[in-house]
Amino acid sequence: MDQQSDSGVTDTTKQDGVKLLQVKKGETFTVKLWEDRTRGEQWVPAYDAKALVLLEDDFLRTTSNNAVDSGSRSFEFQAREVGRYFLEFNKRMAWKFTAEDRRVFSVTVDE
Repeated sequence: MDQQSDSGVTDTTKQDGVKLLQVKKGETFTVKLWEDRTRGEQWVPAYDAKALVLLEDDFLRTTSNNAVDSGSRSFEFQAREVGRYFLEFNKRMAWKFTAEDRRVFSVTVDE
């Protein structure tokens, strides 16, 4: 899993499997995750919509085969409220009731 920032995001560290992010209020940050749509995978974010606003959800296909649809999925968020928030991504498959995988970020938003 890659995490990339546009501005204001410090290097991420992990604590108990949770990636720690620190951003300033009003700044944007991007989370990139690998997604294999050929298998039916789809990352679904869960977050506090008052504090973090999803600005863009984009998919960049990186495999050059017509039968394969996999690549990098980018989620761009803007931090709008000061505080600490959890941003959770669940990898869903269309035919399953439970998530196949999950990624959790702890986002600390400062003034």
